Amino acid sequence: QVQLVESGGGLVQAGGSLRLSCVASGRTVSYSNMGWFRQAPGKEREFVAAIKWSGSTTHYADSVKGRFTVSRDNAANTVYLQMNSLKPEDTAVYYCAADSHVLYSLTYFQTYGMDYWGKGTLVTVSS
Repeated sequence: QVQLVESGGGLVQAGGSLRLSCVASGRTVSYSNMGWFRQAPGKEREFVAAIKWSGSTTHYADSVKGRFTVSRDNAANTVYLQMNSLKPEDTAVYYCAADSHVLYSLTYFQTYGMDYWGKGTLVTVSS
């Protein structure tokens, strides 16, 4: 079992930046692929970014590529999402996720999601 707790959400103006954090506990999270998903009001949850357990590979949704950066600190059991050049359409609840299928491609998780989920943190971008 993995527990995930997100933080760092809030209200920011368009063009601004936020950094989300997700602290993981439980089973060996250092060997889990990690990801970020988001759900805007009235919309389905969508993939944002993912990072391999080693940190060597990342994958992004086209909508955030070049603006968001996912990273991890395995010693601290923490994954981050640096969000720059935020737009009003980035407004959503952001969820941290983890998955123990370390051999799967990150694109797999973009389609099928992950095994473990946090409760989410709200990001609101004003125009």
